[in-house]
Amino acid sequence: MDWRDDYKRKLMSAEDAVRLVRSGDRVAMVQLQEPVTLIEALAARLGEVRDVEIFQCLPLFDPGWFDPAWSESFKLRFDNFLSPLSRPVLHERRADFVPNLFSTYWKPVREGRPGVRPAEVFMMTVSPPDENGFCSFGSCIWSKKQYCAAARAVLAEVQPDLIRTFGDNAIHISRITAFVEGTSRPRPVVRREVPPALKEIAGYVSTLVRDGDTFQIGAGLLGSYLATLGPFDDKHDLGYHSENLVPGIVPLVKKGVITGRCKTLHPGKVVATNFGTGDPDDAAYVHMNPMFELYEQEYVININTISAHENMVAINSASAIDFTGQTASESIGPLMYSGAGGQPDFVFGALMSRSGRSLMMLQSTAQGGKTSRIVPWLEPGTIVTVPRHWADYVVTEYGIASLLGKSVRERANELIAVAHPDFRAELRREAQKLFWP
Repeated sequence: MDWRDDYKRKLMSAEDAVRLVRSGDRVAMVQLQEPVTLIEALAARLGEVRDVEIFQCLPLFDPGWFDPAWSESFKLRFDNFLSPLSRPVLHERRADFVPNLFSTYWKPVREGRPGVRPAEVFMMTVSPPDENGFCSFGSCIWSKKQYCAAARAVLAEVQPDLIRTFGDNAIHISRITAFVEGTSRPRPVVRREVPPALKEIAGYVSTLVRDGDTFQIGAGLLGSYLATLGPFDDKHDLGYHSENLVPGIVPLVKKGVITGRCKTLHPGKVVATNFGTGDPDDAAYVHMNPMFELYEQEYVININTISAHENMVAINSASAIDFTGQTASESIGPLMYSGAGGQPDFVFGALMSRSGRSLMMLQSTAQGGKTSRIVPWLEPGTIVTVPRHWADYVVTEYGIASLLGKSVRERANELIAVAHPDFRAELRREAQKLFWP
């Protein structure tokens, strides 16, 4: 059958497409490009289906199923990273959470681990098919291809403005069960004020990045603005391999700062699994630009892939760190706030890289300066995102602490030196109690 005839046969209304969802099914979607037309149609089956499990990372759209009154029809299950929508639901214990590591995301499914099952239905956005019947996944892949291979039914919402990229960012229409015509719904981009401390942090980060390095910038407020503040502007032949293309990276490519010339893998290429910065000029530049390649998360955010780069620099941010080097990036005490993202994978991958480094950024204080983010011990119940064994450089607005290879006494001294001056005396007293007779 000609692919055009197959496409016409599979093209249907959203209401007909979501009838492929059965009671008890797990319905998965990836983050940042939500198929809103399909979501709304599925939500309209409230009362008609029972125990349909919605499985999402970082959900940004609520058709109603976050309401506890919908729980007989729709259960909620989140993984890796929370959003303002999913955070209160988890805190109220109305949802379950899977602490996935991207490097091993599909391992339990692939190996048939007991009690682990893939989603029966996968819903996603794609571009219209090209002349060969291939659709683009747009500006982000994450784990779309794996879900398409594992699901019983794949429902695709066609959005006409999705970009095309090089890499592994396409799927043939024969792999998709149903197509639904959607409309373009640009993701709202929230620009918050740049924390004053970040400008100082950026200056210290710059001293740890060398010409020819390949670097990553992780999720979070600090990472979102770092590249726009100039820490890389005076560098030469940098490479970029990261989960996200954050704001500021495309201008560095245009200026010739990022060339990828020295990269071990994919030389001359910018590699990520998500290229969506929210800037239409960035999207236009990335579209069909052979310098940019998009691959699945299990390849990009994989310790083996990351560590294969020489001179790999992982740049991430934390909410707190204790004297031993334990780093918290996803919870406030025992309450989940965000998630690990690709931080553990990139930190360990960079440490295993020849001449690689891990840089952990954090503002020295929280709550308007009332509390120190550098603490003797993490609060009980705090989720440790990066264990102390992987601690390397810690960067605050007051300087750089070098922890790798240091004792706990030495680490405490290093961290106190970059803590806010208002807390240093108290931190010294606590360190004395903990580590000296």
